[in-house]
Amino acid sequence: MTGVFRLLLSGLVAALFSLSVQAELPVAEVERATLQETLRLDGAVEAVQRSTVSAQTSGRVMRLPFDVDDRVAAGELIVQLEDSEQRARRDQAKANLEDAQAGLQDARQRFERVRTLQARDLISREEFDQARNTLTSAQARVERAEAALAEAREQLGYTRVLAPYDGILTERHVEVGEAVSPGQPLLTGLSLERLRVVVDLPQRYADLARAQRQARVTLTDGRILKTGEMTFYPYASKQTHTFRLRLALPAPGEGLYPGMLVKVDVPVATREALWIPAGAVFHHSELTAVFVLDDDRPRLRQIRTGIERDGRLEVLAGLDEGERVATSPDALFGSERLTVVGEESGQ
Repeated sequence: MTGVFRLLLSGLVAALFSLSVQAELPVAEVERATLQETLRLDGAVEAVQRSTVSAQTSGRVMRLPFDVDDRVAAGELIVQLEDSEQRARRDQAKANLEDAQAGLQDARQRFERVRTLQARDLISREEFDQARNTLTSAQARVERAEAALAEAREQLGYTRVLAPYDGILTERHVEVGEAVSPGQPLLTGLSLERLRVVVDLPQRYADLARAQRQARVTLTDGRILKTGEMTFYPYASKQTHTFRLRLALPAPGEGLYPGMLVKVDVPVATREALWIPAGAVFHHSELTAVFVLDDDRPRLRQIRTGIERDGRLEVLAGLDEGERVATSPDALFGSERLTVVGEESGQ
């Protein structure tokens, strides 16, 4: 050990001598475990249900009960078109149907009379065929009238545009008083009930990610989101040469909205690593060290660390598997149990 490092450690011990001696020192063994290396990528939250409602009939916009950012429930009226023309067509179609039904009734009664007479050979076959054809034509007219009435009613229904699902309106493409035609966009909205995360995977990691089918989504505040089904796009982007990965969010929860940024950790490799509790590491200036129990006496040893995960810290150098380290290093300063490496050996 260099003189500068020994002087630094001795100064630290002297400065923190006020702590009392502890009867029992909590320790933990250096463990070897598999480390799964991950690639952290930026992902985005998006709505599964996002749609633009378009006009299915012509008319003038009479009402827009909701504005942008308003919440709407499924089945609520979101656009009302002027419907006088559609109502007139419906009434006309209804009258035509009633007329056709009356004609069918007359044709049916005439056919029954003719059939009775024909059975008694009182009329010719030609008259019987004529009555039957008249009945068939009357039935066809009724069917056409019923279809016309159904279409007229459908067109009238199109003047009332209803929300297809619970959601939020994000865009309004028309204003009250505007005349619209079939196919013209009216409103755009999305649902917050079903959300998902999309992220672009570099080409070199795409095959491994498909094979392992694991990913972890983390919000900026550290919350980990539960993910469901994973969908890998079967083609790469021509601009970035990345493959898109889509992760379902079965229970998005409050505070999650489309467009939010999230972190997506995708496993890319595995290796063996040494682990110790993160609380066992002592930091001072550029020094990173732990107290190693050698013959039940704690000795300060400098180490080099890697990543921290789930309350544990990876050890890259300075410790071996099975060694014991103190999990509360602060409690040792000022304790009679403290022995700095090199002081007893005179190094």
